[in-house]
Amino acid sequence: MNRFVEMILSRCSVREFTGESVKKCDLEEMLKAGMSAPSAVNIQPWAFVVITDKSKMQNICRQLPYAKMLVNAGAAIVVCGLPGKDAQFAPKFWPLDCSAATENILLAAHALGYGAVWTAVYPEADRIEAVRRECHLPQDVIPLNVIPIGVPSQRSAKPIDKFKPDNIHWDNW
Repeated sequence: MNRFVEMILSRCSVREFTGESVKKCDLEEMLKAGMSAPSAVNIQPWAFVVITDKSKMQNICRQLPYAKMLVNAGAAIVVCGLPGKDAQFAPKFWPLDCSAATENILLAAHALGYGAVWTAVYPEADRIEAVRRECHLPQDVIPLNVIPIGVPSQRSAKPIDKFKPDNIHWDNW
């Protein structure tokens, strides 16, 4: 099997980490991957906040109901949308573009030997405000998600085969 396809099929959401830190050079590689994602008309309506401070991750952890794994993560990346980057495309497409960037970050983390998981922020107003406050984001920057990243613990999740032929329709419905 192609190594890249194998990488995609073997990625899974990792929620248990050892607490070890994530190398800065690896975080930069993940961010390069994120910024390589496609975006509508190449507007790239995204910004990224890298968090390595344990106390900041713990503060966010307390405010996001599905991000409790942040407490043991080595780092986190907050993927943010910039709907005001242009008038026509960014307001409509920033969630899609930032989602594509997120997937690239998740795949890059996996390829580099780390575990990661997408934890939703947007569209929940209370979560948006909590992350905005903790990361000192301006009002025109919208956090889409927080990605906890770290060295997977021994008990981390294993990939699940999600392929379902019933979801495929050839040429017609």
